[in-house]
Amino acid sequence: MKNSACRLRFLSGLALAWGMFALVPPAFAQQVGLPAPRLLTVLPMGGQAGTTFDVTITGENVDDDSVTLLFSNPAITAVPKTGPEGTPVKGEFVVTVAPNASPEVCDARVLTDMGLSSSRAFSISNMKEATRKVDATSVETAFPVEVNSICNATAKSSNIDFYRFTAKSGERIFIECAARGIDSKLIPVLIVADAQGRDLKVDRRGGMIDFTAPTDGTYLIKVHDLTFQGGPYHFYRLALSALGKSDQPVQQPSTLAVNSSSIPSDSLAAALSAKEVEPNNKPPQAQKVTLPCDIAGQFFPAADVDTFEFTAKKGETWWAEVVSERRGLGTNPFALLQRVVIEDGQERLVDVAEFSDLPSPIKVSTNGYSYNGPPYNIGSADFLEKFVAPEDGTYRLQLRDLYGGTRSDPRNTYRLIIRRPTPDFSASAWALHMNLRNGDRHALSKPMALRPGTTMALEVVVIRKDGFNDEIELGMEDLPVGITATGLTIPAGVSVGTLLVTAAPDAAPAFGVAKIYGKARIDGEEQKRYIPLASMAWPIRDAKQEIPNPRLMADVPVSVAKFEGATVTVAPTEEKVWTVTAGETLTIPLKLTWRSEFSGAFKLKVFGKGFTGMKEFDVPLNGETVNAVLNLAELKTPPGEYTIAFYGGAVAKYRERMDRLKLAEQAVAAADQQVKAASEAVEAAKTQVAAAPDEQKAAATATATQADEALKAAQKTKTDADARLKAATATAAPKEIADIIVSTPIRISVQAAEKEAGK
Repeated sequence: MKNSACRLRFLSGLALAWGMFALVPPAFAQQVGLPAPRLLTVLPMGGQAGTTFDVTITGENVDDDSVTLLFSNPAITAVPKTGPEGTPVKGEFVVTVAPNASPEVCDARVLTDMGLSSSRAFSISNMKEATRKVDATSVETAFPVEVNSICNATAKSSNIDFYRFTAKSGERIFIECAARGIDSKLIPVLIVADAQGRDLKVDRRGGMIDFTAPTDGTYLIKVHDLTFQGGPYHFYRLALSALGKSDQPVQQPSTLAVNSSSIPSDSLAAALSAKEVEPNNKPPQAQKVTLPCDIAGQFFPAADVDTFEFTAKKGETWWAEVVSERRGLGTNPFALLQRVVIEDGQERLVDVAEFSDLPSPIKVSTNGYSYNGPPYNIGSADFLEKFVAPEDGTYRLQLRDLYGGTRSDPRNTYRLIIRRPTPDFSASAWALHMNLRNGDRHALSKPMALRPGTTMALEVVVIRKDGFNDEIELGMEDLPVGITATGLTIPAGVSVGTLLVTAAPDAAPAFGVAKIYGKARIDGEEQKRYIPLASMAWPIRDAKQEIPNPRLMADVPVSVAKFEGATVTVAPTEEKVWTVTAGETLTIPLKLTWRSEFSGAFKLKVFGKGFTGMKEFDVPLNGETVNAVLNLAELKTPPGEYTIAFYGGAVAKYRERMDRLKLAEQAVAAADQQVKAASEAVEAAKTQVAAAPDEQKAAATATATQADEALKAAQKTKTDADARLKAATATAAPKEIADIIVSTPIRISVQAAEKEAGK
């Protein structure tokens, strides 16, 4: 309850800070925060290890003259594709995947003048790959595919894609349409049909079919979106794999859900791994195991109940955990633990505990967006729960999938772990966005592409395991030069914290891959746990029509833009530890560095433990400083060391890509000079022709012709420069944006008050 209350106070502060934006016209509500580079599509969406192929990208703010395509896996490299004249072709690259690259999904991103873009999933396979570039929307135009190959394609709106393959009688083929797991907006419907297009097998849920050919011949595969949506963002990878009769289907690699960050390591499994053995559905068939244990099993066949029997002594504490849904499976594990009692030779079962669901440690947004909580959920349908043996004796645990009553899918696997208390923690982090309730949520996919002078706040949410309840220190390492990170310590018993990432006002352009970590003392020793970064797969343009797709990133990319700074930088006038006595008032003067015009109200609130009750205060627009007054008597802040920051929102008149406007103005000025010089040369050539004797007439005329051609070229250059200036001027026209402002971190030392004499 304490944690929920803290979270609600924080969110109510956001509502106050951003209430002013409810009056912003809808046209302006579409932009939250400064523009950021976003990679939207990569075609093809993957490639075979050991091959080189062409890739085309599209995105937002990725149209700089020099753009670099990068991958989180160093086994993949890219160089710009060049045209006939040797100049780079915009948006096209030649990609090479090393022969030793293992199948996986990594992240592709581009480095632009604005910094590193958001990521798009990119797959590595060990199968032959093709890319369908023509329509295949009928039986007659079905695109040929081979078994043991992958075809990259994009669904067309209001159409069905057809594919053709051959198979022999009895041949077993696993067909998969990878979509959501590679960032696609497609909800695939997958159908296998005969050569005439008559449906044989249909899957409308997972995009996977295990098909055995009834006869030799040609078969068709149909692919379409569940609601027949389509377009460049509805891409997919269609894979056909040959299977033996007893082989287990292997799905294509997929991105990881946010809650997968809490999956335990394999350290226990390495020593205590076991497999579930059927039949074990009924109590007399219970599989006997010894605690601790780590067991791999299946929710298979339909209505499967796996029963495990073990002994435990009175007062022993054990933790039971199942990993299944966190692997991306559509399961809902549930377990019933019972004690076996023998009375008069008869067996009686006494309920001890029920295990279900690993709840999110903080309230998740009720509408899936940043409305009254984060849109990221690290809770799970898996469970992680404690039980204490009430008596010496025999116990039985019955494990089932609450969704598995009628389905029979051997791919629905689980890992059951029963261990002694092993205090620990795991966490996920994401960019904290203070979004409009009625506006665009596209900032949810914002990458850490920082402008100089910007501080970005990351929210870190922790799953505390096996009774761990101490404080956690947050931080980052391997940051590029010019970027620093300050963690606001997560207090004991609290599950949410903040990490501030700051680019210095004079930071040079830079990029790199950093690491987020949490440090805590566990069993008397300092332990460090690395924390993955989560993001939305897509900008959310219409909060009422589009379902967010959050996932974990492959790494933590951080960069500083080449141009422009933050709209405003808020920082203390002195970089020091501010000291104050408990119960007194501390005044911190904040320096305001303005780089854009602002309008309307601008208020700041504080976040950081010990000061959350502080009232918001006004910031004078275009003022040089503002005082933050912290009344420790009202706040009841106890002695200790603290780190805080101030945050708020305001409407800024942002002028986009002023760097391009300046270059365009310079190009027009240069073109004007070129036209002037060329015009003067033409006039001089005409004079020479008129004055030239007959024997020099031809040479003078040739010179005049060359001067005319040079003038025409200069005039074309001028026309092109004028067009670029017009476009740059339109882009740089002031636009009102709802900007998010976070101050640099501020360190405060609260000293204990001296006791009065005689007391």
